Amino acid sequence: MTTDASPADRPARPEDDASAWDDLARPLPAWVPRAKLGIFVHWGAYSVPAWAEPSGALGAVPEQEWFAHNAYAEWYANTIRIPGSPAAAHHRETWGDAPYDDFLDAWTAERFDPAAWAALFAEAGASYVVPTTKHHDGIALWDAPGTGTRNTVHRGPRRDLVGDLAAAVRSAGMRFGVYYSGGLDWSTSSFGPHTTMAEVGSLRPVDAAYNCYALLHVRDLVARYAPDVLWNDIDWPDAGKRTGAWSLHELFRDFYAGNPDGVVNDRWGETHRDYRTSEYEHGTDVETGTDWEQCRGIGLSFGYNQVEDESVVLSGHQLATLLADVVSRGGRLLLNVGPTAAGEIPAIQQRSLRDLGRWTGVVGETLRAATRVDPAVARGEDEPWTRWLDTPDGLVALVDRTGRTPLAFHRDAADAAAAVVLSGRAVVDTTVGAMAVDAAGLDGGPAAVRLPWRRR
Repeated sequence: MTTDASPADRPARPEDDASAWDDLARPLPAWVPRAKLGIFVHWGAYSVPAWAEPSGALGAVPEQEWFAHNAYAEWYANTIRIPGSPAAAHHRETWGDAPYDDFLDAWTAERFDPAAWAALFAEAGASYVVPTTKHHDGIALWDAPGTGTRNTVHRGPRRDLVGDLAAAVRSAGMRFGVYYSGGLDWSTSSFGPHTTMAEVGSLRPVDAAYNCYALLHVRDLVARYAPDVLWNDIDWPDAGKRTGAWSLHELFRDFYAGNPDGVVNDRWGETHRDYRTSEYEHGTDVETGTDWEQCRGIGLSFGYNQVEDESVVLSGHQLATLLADVVSRGGRLLLNVGPTAAGEIPAIQQRSLRDLGRWTGVVGETLRAATRVDPAVARGEDEPWTRWLDTPDGLVALVDRTGRTPLAFHRDAADAAAAVVLSGRAVVDTTVGAMAVDAAGLDGGPAAVRLPWRRR
């Protein structure tokens, strides 16, 4: 199917104005604010070449450099088409002139153990799991309607990867969501490679045919797997941004009717959302209030990148401080793993997740119950590193440092003299006029100290 459209053929804006989406607004389901940690899974044919230049985090690398030096292995099919890119040179030297779809047939998934994956994610402290079901390469990880044999049921792994993981995740007590690339599908168009952010927005299928194709996919995902999260990426075809039949509005309405606990993210264009998302250091202006989620990989890539090592992969301790920071600011963390083509979570990622799990195993319930602290009550600092949580049982300080510099909190709000160490080898000192914590020798993650409330 071809869905190319010139800019002149594209509607300038959705058919309906912004108020057309107002009837979909509702409070977040109760499970969402407590789900402080989720696991993202990027797994696809790109896991066969498993290569990207570890140039830096999205948002930290200048845009004029990012696309030719893209750190995302899952963007391999785009990056190898950019003349002069390191990925293009690597592909030529390693794979010759092999077309991208050869990787689908070479993707075997013979060591995929969904129960083991789910157990690892639960051990890390995750509340929900969101795997890719179709990334920008257009390859579906289930028998998606309209894909013919270009999916993992008919080629490559020859199994329904989405269904197998959904069952395992739910058996392990976590909620299940689905990622779908509604904005980009390189298999349904013949646009050139994306080399700027502007081209990501302009070189994408926007017409009615692709809208129907994508809608059928998402509706099939909802019908088969009853996900609690619809996590779309990079916009939605403009032809569907309206009310009525074959519309995004109709999709959301039916999704909520079938699952009142369901939520959708903010990457459907200027339409409707339940919460905002940021990615690494990109889009961080949305990290305000409480209805936001930061997503990133354990390393610099989402898809498995064989050249990533300890220099770019976060340790368990670093993951703990990242999670603590996100939660203290009112957000949630969707942390990605990138399995190998065989279906194994790389050992370096497993180690980080298990180390994180030793920390969340102690402080997990504190994190789940936490909300953002009023800055007038306590404020976080980087030197010394301190973050604060508002919990029903008291003000909680998360401290990752040495020394006994007094912490910045309002002494009338919480009782330092009654402080309780929840985790870590921390020593609380209340002789300094307020409270100081010496976390020297700490491992696993920040020390957690609870101060009972004096007033609420």
